[in-house]
Amino acid sequence: MNVIVCVKRVPDTEARIKVDGTGAAIDSSGIKYDMSPYDAFALEAALRLKESDGGGEVTLVTLGDSAAQETLRKGLAMGADKAVLLTGEVGFDGLATAKALAAELEGAEAPLLLFGIKAADADQQQVGPMVATLLGRPCVTGVSTFEVSGDLAVCHREVEGGSEVVEVDLPAVLCMTKGPHEPRLAALKGIMAAKRKPLEEKPASSVEAGARLTGLAEPPARPEGRIVGEGPDAVPELVRLLREEANAI
Repeated sequence: MNVIVCVKRVPDTEARIKVDGTGAAIDSSGIKYDMSPYDAFALEAALRLKESDGGGEVTLVTLGDSAAQETLRKGLAMGADKAVLLTGEVGFDGLATAKALAAELEGAEAPLLLFGIKAADADQQQVGPMVATLLGRPCVTGVSTFEVSGDLAVCHREVEGGSEVVEVDLPAVLCMTKGPHEPRLAALKGIMAAKRKPLEEKPASSVEAGARLTGLAEPPARPEGRIVGEGPDAVPELVRLLREEANAI
């Protein structure tokens, strides 16, 4: 089975983020970038499906600038077969991103399109369902695991107190969340092979953004803590402050 996985290049989740001088973007100097973690779960799920299926191709697609090649090469080293870089601006408007991806994916011969449930930077949880709507495909979000049976994908979603099972007709779009698909590390053999795998770079469809990010601000500094007393005698005052000032109880 052929599977397409849409991924995004984002700042490393452990990076210390600072607002740049414009006040409308982050300072990227010294920042390490990586594949968004939920996209990595989706890629691992696709690779396991390919291995259990005994065939098919896993294709990576991303929207971004030339620096996103590094992210795609990492995915190729993990085991994806080929990649497509749609060169264009990745802005705040999730619909613009979805339209650019849908224009590329229209008519793709892949019964499954996989996304991470959200990108680690914007955290919008929009692009996957929007692409599904634009392509006229059913969509299941929050998928932790799935199996393919004939023309059906049987999806499992973790809900409070149990698991929800959703069956969806193929072709479909699945948005993966954290589950048992811990991303594999690329072996040296895979890293060397990735250099020879096809990575196509072409302009993304021009889509005018309807929403723009106008400003960023760092969270305010936390007030310093204070000691209200010592030992059991401090308990009444602590309870009063929690009730009257912190509104915690």
